[in-house]
Amino acid sequence: MSRLRQSYVVVFVALLLVLMACTSSEDDTTTTATDAPTPTETTTPPAADPQGLDFAIRFLAAWEGSGHNDATAEAFRHWDEEDPQEVPISCAKCHTSTGYLDFLGVDGSAGGVVDVAAPTGSTIECQTCHNYVTISKDSVVMPSGIELTGLGDESRCMECHQGRESKLSVDESIAAAGVDDDTVSEDLGFKNIHYYAAAATKYGSEAKGGYEYDGKSYDAFFVHVEGYTTCIQCHDPHTLELRIAECTTCHTGVATVEDLRNVRMPGSAVDFDGDGNIEEGIYYELEGVRATLFKAMKAYAADMTGNTIAYDPVVYPYFFIDTNGDGLAGEDEANFGNQYATWTPRLLKAAYNYQLSLKDPGAFAHGGKYVLQLMTDSTESLNEVLADPVAVGTRIDHGHFAGSEEAFRHWDEEGSVPGSCARCHSADGLPLYIREGVNISTTPANGFLCSTCHASLEDFSLINDVEQDVTFPSGASVNSGDQAMNLCINCHQGRSSTSTVDASIGDAPGDEVLEGLRFINIHYFAAGATIYGSEVQGGYEFAGKTYVGRFGHVASLNTCTACHDQHQLTVKYEACASCHNEVETADDLSLIRIWDTDWDGDGNITEGVDGEINTMLEMLYGAMRAYGGEPGGPVRIAYDSHTYPYFFTESGEVYSTWTPNLLRAAYIYQYAQKDPGAFAHNAKYVMQMLYDAIDAVGGFNDLMTRP
Repeated sequence: MSRLRQSYVVVFVALLLVLMACTSSEDDTTTTATDAPTPTETTTPPAADPQGLDFAIRFLAAWEGSGHNDATAEAFRHWDEEDPQEVPISCAKCHTSTGYLDFLGVDGSAGGVVDVAAPTGSTIECQTCHNYVTISKDSVVMPSGIELTGLGDESRCMECHQGRESKLSVDESIAAAGVDDDTVSEDLGFKNIHYYAAAATKYGSEAKGGYEYDGKSYDAFFVHVEGYTTCIQCHDPHTLELRIAECTTCHTGVATVEDLRNVRMPGSAVDFDGDGNIEEGIYYELEGVRATLFKAMKAYAADMTGNTIAYDPVVYPYFFIDTNGDGLAGEDEANFGNQYATWTPRLLKAAYNYQLSLKDPGAFAHGGKYVLQLMTDSTESLNEVLADPVAVGTRIDHGHFAGSEEAFRHWDEEGSVPGSCARCHSADGLPLYIREGVNISTTPANGFLCSTCHASLEDFSLINDVEQDVTFPSGASVNSGDQAMNLCINCHQGRSSTSTVDASIGDAPGDEVLEGLRFINIHYFAAGATIYGSEVQGGYEFAGKTYVGRFGHVASLNTCTACHDQHQLTVKYEACASCHNEVETADDLSLIRIWDTDWDGDGNITEGVDGEINTMLEMLYGAMRAYGGEPGGPVRIAYDSHTYPYFFTESGEVYSTWTPNLLRAAYIYQYAQKDPGAFAHNAKYVMQMLYDAIDAVGGFNDLMTRP
């Protein structure tokens, strides 16, 4: 064994002994020398330590063949010709062992900063990652200044695999230049994310490693399946190789690293790059979106800066002037003297995201949707000023998997989804509720996971029992007899009911302002409540009135997943055409009508039933607006469907002068708005409520007919 190899083994074994000493106690108490048993002649010698020298050598051999120990690599040889021959402070942390130890403070210096340049010639050695600081390290500060906490051993990896720039540094450079989006500035230069910034990709908007456009929302930390969410759960920490054999449990057909490029789960069934193919792997969607972005960058550079742009992924500073106009950075063009220098802020942001998408070759697995969003937004930004905008694909996934959207990002500032919301707005809330019947607060999710609905990722069985009843906010329980539908309506049931509204009103007179009364919100997409109608009383049902129960469609199309794709959530409108000849597209569903009654009283009995509901909604809103007006009575009301708590005064204040009847009407109005498929789910139930609500606030029209 060579002297160098021996020294590494000694260091490694010493660290293992420290680790074993720290973890040997079974009850977290310290064992002293006096606690040791007294040796006797019959004492059995201890068995060979399974984590002794052979164990250390096995890890050492794995490390020796890894990229971290490739002493010939550019990552370690780049500074050989420098004078002085040293790795500068700005690079030493990740390109030398001594620099990383300096950053940690293992050498006795202050932690969190590299104090001195490091000598050349070292790689990432055993002690780089195995030392008394890393043993308890659990946080990382990203280039954006954001500290990611609660980490494990992956924090050792993330210190270097985080990139060197962020949205913050790009914005700072633009602010310093002091020019508008489309003005060339000689003070602007390309900002390079740097190589293998996997942590920036994986943590998404939590780290803000990409250039995120103001006013846009982005995916956060990409959560894979349990047991495979960190660097060292997917990569061997010593060889750095992927544990590819373990991917095949869920991803059939994966035998090599290259095969991972073909992976695409049912939760991503949108055409991100606009090529019409939603079966190709996410890797290829990224390639398509990247090609579209660069097309827009070239058009913008030519139109707005007067210089055509070309790119070389391996030659610094990567972007060059395309002197011959062939769209490529040829050997005679890819040199520092021909670097692209006519940057505008808009082009710089786009180029930053373009580079980010390439410098993490595993981005499709680490945080593919985050990178797709970044590039799509860059393309759309360039399109704003292009004379001939380029076509873009779809930016986000379908609702259950749209991790960038409000349904999942609402609690980011608080850092926790409360138990009252966790069932339907987190990845692990629904399984907990199905299993235990309760919810507790949990961390914000990046959309649903396969395990949100599936108990097994091998046969994709569902988490619930078909015999398990579903309880609605009214307290009523139902069972559709269909396992998938029962699962759906655990969330798509709303959060309020007739009893909720009645409990807030009590026995107060219907048209007197009741101090302290507040709007009660059914919440979004309460399709299950609509379908079951009066059986669960999710809408507001006026005393003394009768309402229809469950809407019975044809037997083959009478459940959620019979009518909707369970992953895309889109309506299977083609199945409707066999009975409804007018349906050729999804939009045509609103044309369906099977009754001849003119419920809304507008004289039109050929419009779709959706039209009947919409007219009644308009009538109700008009009646609510006209309601009251007497001294001391309610003020004029206004509605905003996107802003909580939805009802306001005309001056923009939260509406507060509620009467019981106005609250009932507002509840029904919101209910019908928040189930956009109400016309198909149970049209008569909704029209009955609308009819009664219009009557309650004095807007009755004797041309209307109550179903």
